[in-house]
Amino acid sequence: MTAKTPVNPWSWQDARGFTQAWCVEGATTIVYVSGQVALDADGNLVGAGDFEAQARQTFDNIGQVLAQAGASFDDIVKLNVYLTDTANLPVLGRIKAGYIKGQQPASTAVGVTALAMPGLMLEVEATAVL
Repeated sequence: MTAKTPVNPWSWQDARGFTQAWCVEGATTIVYVSGQVALDADGNLVGAGDFEAQARQTFDNIGQVLAQAGASFDDIVKLNVYLTDTANLPVLGRIKAGYIKGQQPASTAVGVTALAMPGLMLEVEATAVL
């Protein structure tokens, strides 16, 4: 059985919606999800110029990848987020909390000047343990 324990030596991260680390014991499967973006099943950009729409599509895509791998949002222990505008972090935090309930994953957020395709506003990688 996998045991996941949050590691938070401080409390300030709670207000920012992440956990400093997760200690995982007994994991038998690790799922590394490539950076997901706001593309639909046909590869078309969803939400051009609309950060919230792009964030929702991105997390919907993460959910589909996780489900195909036999995992869920509950299994995520780490997120890497790349944003073209870090002012969108509060919106991202609200949307993320709608998909990932309770204790939030360890997270890194990085501001970038551009992503792989024109119009993309964020990219999110995830690591899940089962």
